[in-house]
Amino acid sequence: MNLPFRLVPGLVLASLAFAAGAPPPRPNILFIAVDDLRPELGCYGKDYIKSPNIDGIAKTGIVFNRAYVQQAVCSPSRTSLLTGARPDTTKVWDLVTHFRDTIPEVVALPEHFKNQGYFVQGVGKVYHPGLNDPRSWSVPWMDPKAPVYVLPENKPFSKSRDDDDIYPTAVAMAQNATKGDNKPTKTPTQANSLGPVYECADVPDNVYEDGQIADIAISDLKAISKRSEPFFLAVGFRRPHLPWVAPKKYWDLYNPAEIDLAPNPFLPEGAPSYAINPDDGEMRTYKGVPAKGPIPAELAHTLKQAYFSSVSFIDAQVGRVLAELDRLGLRQNTIIVLWGDHGWKLGEHASWGKHTNTENDTNAPLILSAPGMKNAGAHTDAIVEFVDVYPTLCQLAGLPLPAQLEGSSLTALLDDPKRPWKSAAFSQYPRNPAETGGKRLMGYSMRTDRYRFTVWVGRDDHSKIDAIELYDHQVDPLENVNVAKAPANAALVDQLMAQWRKGWRGALPPSVPSHS
Repeated sequence: MNLPFRLVPGLVLASLAFAAGAPPPRPNILFIAVDDLRPELGCYGKDYIKSPNIDGIAKTGIVFNRAYVQQAVCSPSRTSLLTGARPDTTKVWDLVTHFRDTIPEVVALPEHFKNQGYFVQGVGKVYHPGLNDPRSWSVPWMDPKAPVYVLPENKPFSKSRDDDDIYPTAVAMAQNATKGDNKPTKTPTQANSLGPVYECADVPDNVYEDGQIADIAISDLKAISKRSEPFFLAVGFRRPHLPWVAPKKYWDLYNPAEIDLAPNPFLPEGAPSYAINPDDGEMRTYKGVPAKGPIPAELAHTLKQAYFSSVSFIDAQVGRVLAELDRLGLRQNTIIVLWGDHGWKLGEHASWGKHTNTENDTNAPLILSAPGMKNAGAHTDAIVEFVDVYPTLCQLAGLPLPAQLEGSSLTALLDDPKRPWKSAAFSQYPRNPAETGGKRLMGYSMRTDRYRFTVWVGRDDHSKIDAIELYDHQVDPLENVNVAKAPANAALVDQLMAQWRKGWRGALPPSVPSHS
């Protein structure tokens, strides 16, 4: 059914046909996912990062400075964005549960566009590996089977793909937390049991998997451009997920000696012991990393160089896809959204990974560009959530909104980036008995304009509070000191607790109703 595009205030996507009285063509969607990407990019004010192509999207669109994921690990985060529903609704808190097993009738974002007459195609890591959703695609989703490593000495380790079949200790713990016992759903990998944590090879981009993903996306665009219906093309890049592998030319962009290390390589004072695991099993499973304890400074500099190089590698692949979009003359009627599925700690809080409720892990990049935007190049400090992406794209494309949605369309912010918005964003993360001394807990975190307030409760009884974290971003933006127990903050804790209990429904933006 070919619905006309719905004009949104501040956006002009009209064609000559529209000027003559005919409805304008519906916009295409280029949907770009980047794994483990921090909001550490040129367009986020970090000019030491070489990300010109992603920065170019920002110049034609809007950067959401304070966008928050619903759970800082791949599948739960992606599931929330792609269904528009939060983890406690999807029942996806781990890397093995498929939302079709818990909410089978839910209409996924790409599936919804397909049902509304779009040609929908996907390549790379969109859903979590092993958890693809065939109902989402007009044609089968594609993923290249390139080796992880290309150097001869590292090739023996390429038999295991990065996050397809690797379940690090920290992730296994999260899975156990949802099962209620201490038996891993998959045996966690052991320290230094995988290949090198990074690789630098003087090879063309498409020797690595992400270069091949860009190749396929470019080929898809060429084919799609010949179709009559609008398209929704989802492109999922794997880096900068571990291992950090990238061609040498991207490594050469960074001098490790000039890279600053994390200013807070220590655990937050006063936080519960399970809030952050400094020996997170994710990076520790790779060779070249100490199994436990601090990361030596020299290695830390190199690891950050490896991460930054991977970011620039992906930025170049994004640029290749955008260049083809321009070459085909499709940019003027294509909405581009780029997002990272969660943040990542690079030594902050003595940790290298995600799997927490901290600002480092829950704050992720979100950039949206639509042709003719009134405020192209703007930034907004409005608090937004990844469940908001689904209704936003629907409204921009003039599609109906499914009843399942638990977010709010961001289109009003495109017209007025400074308008009042949500009073808080909500994230969560589980902890299992082995981490907590025998308790199954869920940490529910609320990020307001000034505070991060996290309440750790029993998974089976939310009335049982195990611990509270409170960080004042006005004086402690790095979340180094938990001040929840300070007597002077007793009234503040009560106030935030009352707000926390109202949940996301109590934090909706003014005059913007919920879609659930």
